[in-house]
Amino acid sequence: MVLLRLVFLYFTFYFYLSKIIIKSWFLTRVKIIVTFPTGCKYLSGLISIPEKIPPDTVMLDLQNNDITEVKEDDLKGLTGLYGLFLNNNELSKIHPRAFRDLHRLKLLYLSYNHLTEVPSSLPPNLSELRFHENKINSVRKDAFKGLRKLNVLELGANPLSNSGLALGAFNGMSTLYLGLSEAKLTTIPKDCPSSMKELNLDYNQISKVEVEDFIRYKNLQRLGLGFNQIKTVENGSLTTVPDLRVIHMDHNRLKKVPPGLSALQHLQVVFLHSNKIRSVGINDFCPIRDQDHHRLYTTISLFSNPVKYWEIRPGAFRCAASHKAIHMQHYRR
Repeated sequence: MVLLRLVFLYFTFYFYLSKIIIKSWFLTRVKIIVTFPTGCKYLSGLISIPEKIPPDTVMLDLQNNDITEVKEDDLKGLTGLYGLFLNNNELSKIHPRAFRDLHRLKLLYLSYNHLTEVPSSLPPNLSELRFHENKINSVRKDAFKGLRKLNVLELGANPLSNSGLALGAFNGMSTLYLGLSEAKLTTIPKDCPSSMKELNLDYNQISKVEVEDFIRYKNLQRLGLGFNQIKTVENGSLTTVPDLRVIHMDHNRLKKVPPGLSALQHLQVVFLHSNKIRSVGINDFCPIRDQDHHRLYTTISLFSNPVKYWEIRPGAFRCAASHKAIHMQHYRR
């Protein structure tokens, strides 16, 4: 009896395992559409946008396919669409009228494609627009005009130089986050939206910070300048952004702490590791007068610099939340 049960269990297990293997083989070879009440997700190697998408679709997930273009009528009638995800395709062309019916679209993700320019006639109510890692080398004037509800614009990992950003490229925008990392910028762009609260310029070729660089960006709270080639920061250049909370200037060529940090009353996080800083002054981070208000630092990173920690005067970090906020270590050449 026991033997019969074991035989039965063995064949039952073998039967279900065979079904799983066959199903897995099948799924890798056919086009699959997963539908749910408000959206569609396509799970296979599509080369074009499918026909007959349900008109009441709210979320359309077409990422990780081989779609090469968006034609004029591919998205026709999808008036209720909220999110369109075309990441990681082979897109090189988008028809100027492709988005004409997408009046309610909020999320448009076009990252990891082969686009060489920003599409025209973008949906007017977008709140997030992502072009990370395409082949965009220029942005024309008024490319984003009318996108007054746009909060996030990601243009990172495109071959954009300063000359590729036309004067007025960001006209008519009120975006809060602008990503221009991993590009070919040699100076800080001066014509970005004045509404920005976060600007990411990491992994560029910027060599200096000048007084006029941030005059337009008084609302800035987070600034990414890590992994550049910055050698100098001019006096007064950072005091033009009084609301700054977080600044990344790690992995540059700074020989001293940037001037003006102690005047930024809201500053809490400063990344300066992996530079060439040899000394820290008593007032480099904290106000001279104790009565001058300054939020307590939660992070000051200075590791991988040639500064000798035993030569830093104890009061240099008097406005840090605790000793754990200071990150230092022995410098290794």
